[in-house]
Order: sequence, then C-alpha cells, then structure tokens
Amino acid sequence: MYIRKRRRPVSEINVVPYIDVMLVLLVIFMVTAPLISQGVKVELPKASAQPIDQEDIPPLIASVDVQGNYFLNLGDEDTALGTQELTELVAAKLEKEPNTPVVVKGDGQVAYNEVIQLMVLLQKAGVPSVGLMTDPVDE
Repeated sequence: MYIRKRRRPVSEINVVPYIDVMLVLLVIFMVTAPLISQGVKVELPKASAQPIDQEDIPPLIASVDVQGNYFLNLGDEDTALGTQELTELVAAKLEKEPNTPVVVKGDGQVAYNEVIQLMVLLQKAGVPSVGLMTDPVDE
C-alpha cells in the first residue's frame, strides 16, 4: 500500500524578479534624470543674494532672452511663447497648483523694460508674487 506524504506549502517569496525590475527602473531613471532639466540659455546677472528656501513644489520659471522672447519651463520645449499663450499656461498651472512659486529668469543683457513686461504678464495670469533669479557673484 502506497501512502502519499503531504508536503507543506512553501511560504517564501521569490524576490529575484523584483530585484530585476528594480534594477531596470534604476537604469531608466539614471538615464532620463539629466534630460529632464532643460531650459533656455540665459546669461543671468550676478548678485550676492541669499537663495530662497526649496519647497516641495518646483518653481515655475518664466524666462526672457536677449531678443525679448518669452519662455516657460514646461516640458522640453525651447520654443518662444506669445504673450497670450504665456499668460494662459501660467494661469492653468496656478489653477492646478495655486502654491507654485514663480521665478523670473532674465538675461543680464536684456532691457529692464522686457523683464517688467514679463512680470506684468505674470501678474495678469494671477501670480501673487515673483522671485528674480540671479547667478552668485564670483569671489
């Protein structure tokens, strides 16, 4: 007479597939992270100012270059925006996240009037306050 032995179920988790997936995700993030921070090349003026506190929400950066073109740091676009388009994009972003800080990044060679016009456009979009971005002074 043959008696079957009852096997106990194995209660161990095989973690090898999870490690493989984690390593693939790590490689993907390492490759894509440098590509995320893109923007318009602007020569910022030098100033000895204290850096603002970093918050959980990344700031919305509105830029103006030497030719007076406006840019916004949304995605990987390097195309100049019109005044109406810039106002609409900023208003839409602030509607989604009202606590988003807004920073103006103006080229050091651009006319003061262009920076003021950008700030007026941001004010029309509903921005309560604007920060100005500078490069630190070389000591």
